[in-house]
Amino acid sequence: MSEILSATSRHATQVRRKVFMTGLLGALAGLLFGLDIGVISGALPFIAREFDVPDQVQEWIVSSMMFGAAFGALAAGWLSYRLGRKYSLLLGALLFVVGSLLCALAWGPVPLILARVLLGLAVGIASFTAPLYLSEIAPGKVRGSMISLYQLMITLGILLAFLSNTFFSYSGAWRWMLGIIAIPAVILFFGVLLLPRSPRWLMLRGREAHARRVLQQLRVNETEVEHELDEIRQQLAQKQQGWGLFFANRHVRRAVYLGMLLQIMQQLTGMNVVMYYAPRIFDLAGFNDPVAQMWGTVIVGLTNVLATFIAIALVDRWGRKPVLYVGFLTMGLGIGVLGLLMHIGIDSQAQQMAAVAMLLIFITGFAMSAGPLVWVLCSEIQPLRGRDFGIAVSTFTNWIANMVVGATFLTMLNVLGSAHTFWFYAGCNLLFVLLTLLLVPETRGVSLERIERNLFSGKALRSLGD
Repeated sequence: MSEILSATSRHATQVRRKVFMTGLLGALAGLLFGLDIGVISGALPFIAREFDVPDQVQEWIVSSMMFGAAFGALAAGWLSYRLGRKYSLLLGALLFVVGSLLCALAWGPVPLILARVLLGLAVGIASFTAPLYLSEIAPGKVRGSMISLYQLMITLGILLAFLSNTFFSYSGAWRWMLGIIAIPAVILFFGVLLLPRSPRWLMLRGREAHARRVLQQLRVNETEVEHELDEIRQQLAQKQQGWGLFFANRHVRRAVYLGMLLQIMQQLTGMNVVMYYAPRIFDLAGFNDPVAQMWGTVIVGLTNVLATFIAIALVDRWGRKPVLYVGFLTMGLGIGVLGLLMHIGIDSQAQQMAAVAMLLIFITGFAMSAGPLVWVLCSEIQPLRGRDFGIAVSTFTNWIANMVVGATFLTMLNVLGSAHTFWFYAGCNLLFVLLTLLLVPETRGVSLERIERNLFSGKALRSLGD
C-alpha cells in the first residue's frame, strides 16, 4: 500500500513539475512582449542622435510596433484556430527573432520603422495566443496563477529591457539594445517545440485521442482527465459567433463597446507614455545625464514589477471597482502633481526627488489597477457565445489606442508644454473614476454565466455583476 501511495505521490510531483515548466515556457512570450515594450525607451535617444530624426519621426519609430501589434492580434485568432496555439507561438517566436535582428541592422529610420512593424506582428500574436494557450493547458485550480505569471513576465521583461538599456547606454550601443532580444526569442522558439498541443484545440479539430494523451501527461489522474474532456465537449458545443451576433444583438454590442472603452481608458492613463519616453520625462524632471536617465528607467521598471503584486493580492479581496477607484485617483494625483512641479520649474535636488516620487506613485497606481484589471474585466464581461470575438476586438482597440498615445506624446509636449500635457493625463484619470462608477460592473466572485444572463436581460452595464 505504501509503495502505491509513494508511486502516486511521485507521479503527482512529476505532473506538477511538467505543468509548471509548460506554463513557464508559454509565459516566456510575455517576457518578450515586455522586452519589446521597454527596449525602445532607452534606444530612442541614441537613434535620434545617430539618424538626426525630429520628434515626429521618433513618434513613428515608437508607435510603428503598436500598429503591427494591432493587426498581429487580429490575425492571431485565425492563426490559433488554423495552426493551433503551439504553432502560432512558434510563428510569433520566429517573427521576434527576425524583427529584433532587422531592428539592430537598420541603416535608417524607415527600415527601422518597417522592422518594428514586423516586431509588432510578433507582439500581437504573442499577446493573444500565449494567455489563450496557458488558460487551456493549465489545471483549473492553478489557471489564475498561470495567467498572473504571464502578466508578471511582461513587467519583468520591461524591467530587464531597462537594465539592458542602462548597460549598453555607457557606450551608446543602441543596436545591441534592440538586437539582444533575439536571444530570448530563440530560446522561446526551441522551448515551444517541446510544448504539447492544446487539448482544447485538438478536440476542436476532432483529435480526441491525442487530447486525451496530452491531458494524461498534465493531470494527476484519469478522473481529472475525463472531467476536463467532458468540460471541453460542453464548451465546444456552444459555437462561437462573431460579427453576426454583434450586429444581431444590442446587448452583445453593449459588452463589446464596454470592452473597447476599458482598453481606451487603460491607454489614456498615460502609463505607456512613461514606458516609451521615460528618459525624456527624466530629462524634463531635471536629470540631464543620459546614464542617470537610464537608471531612472530601471527604478520605473522595478516599481512596475513590485506594484503588480498589489493587484494580485487585492483583486479578489477588494473587488475590481474599489481597486480601480484607488488606482485612477493615485495616477491622477501622481501625474497631476508632476505637471505642477514642471509648471513651477524643477531647479533644486529636492524638487527633482519630488518629481521622481510622483512618477513612481503614478506607476504604482497603474500597476495595481488598470494594468491587469482591464484585461480581467474584458474577459469577464463578454457573453460566452461571443467571447473570442469580444476579446479580439478589445485587444485590437488596446493596440490602436496604444499607437495613438505613442504617436502623439512628443507633439503634445511641443504644442502644449510639459505641464499641460501631464495635466491632460491627470484629467483623464479623474474622468475614469466617474466612468468606472457609472459603467463598470463589479464582477468579483460572479460566474460568467450570471454576468451573461444579466447582460441579456437588459440590466445596466454597471449592474452586470449583481
